[in-house]
Amino acid sequence: MRRRDFVKVIAGSAIAWPLALSAQQSGKVGRIGALMGIAENDPEARPRAMAFEQGLQELGWTAGRNIRIDYRWAADDPERIRTYASELVALAPDVILATTTPVMTVLQSATRTIPVVFVQVIDPVTSGLVANLTRPGGNITGFVTFEFSMGGKWLETLKQIAARVNRVAMIFNPETAPFSESFVQVVEVAAPTFGVQPVAVPVRDPAEFDRVIATFAAKPNGGLIILPDVSNTSHRDTIVALAARHRLPAVYPFRFFAVSGGLISDGVDTTDLFRRSASYVDRILKGAKPGELPVQTPTKFELVINLKTAKALGLDVPSGLSARADEVIE
Repeated sequence: MRRRDFVKVIAGSAIAWPLALSAQQSGKVGRIGALMGIAENDPEARPRAMAFEQGLQELGWTAGRNIRIDYRWAADDPERIRTYASELVALAPDVILATTTPVMTVLQSATRTIPVVFVQVIDPVTSGLVANLTRPGGNITGFVTFEFSMGGKWLETLKQIAARVNRVAMIFNPETAPFSESFVQVVEVAAPTFGVQPVAVPVRDPAEFDRVIATFAAKPNGGLIILPDVSNTSHRDTIVALAARHRLPAVYPFRFFAVSGGLISDGVDTTDLFRRSASYVDRILKGAKPGELPVQTPTKFELVINLKTAKALGLDVPSGLSARADEVIE
């Protein structure tokens, strides 16, 4: 997709990428706010924004006419989240696209009237964002990233690629991923079937990653499950490097971990979620109420194997696993 209209603008302390689009049936100038949980310079930032905008274009919107998107990039910083949420609400956009549970928790407190479409949120019912998945109610709806049953799938994938593993540490930040305990419970139930001892390892401060992972790696035959969490995402290079240093096989929830050198990722296609989110933004701009739009679940998953990392760990990837992979990184 050509991106002639993708312009980076720095306004005060916030970063915005204004973009204009036009509706086929209306000349009204609309406005979309976008509060993203990652940093603006994260390699995933531009692909996600492009996927969202491409989704709008595929629905018949034309760049350069009557829609403006104001982006804010919170970089997993609680203070930035609060500041940018207030800024976007003050702009009174027609709809806000928002990512991650920490961002949504703040936005929910900031506005009960502006429609919000979320992406990369897990368990929005328990977190109180929506009344239920079928009929969310209120001003919020969106696209969840994972169901908790995926915890058992990650354990299975890890054992397939590293059969010797008999101890598994699940890494998460309870502050940014309060839902992680549900993944932990699923893994604990499945663990006896795979002959592993599960260990929940909460990491509240990124500075703790080195100590926590080194302590776990002190005993043999360990492996890691890196849970979906904006903190883990923001510090993925650190986590991947520590897993390599301590020779720990690890399974990750998103492709970009494997691209960064992680052994294997098994999870949802995040780009697809951002592209799909455009459909709800489109419907809201045309008059639909977010509370009447059911929360959507993922439809596209991808298994990615990093063969270079497998070789460095002395692992032979089973042919059946390689055959199932959507991508193999040489």
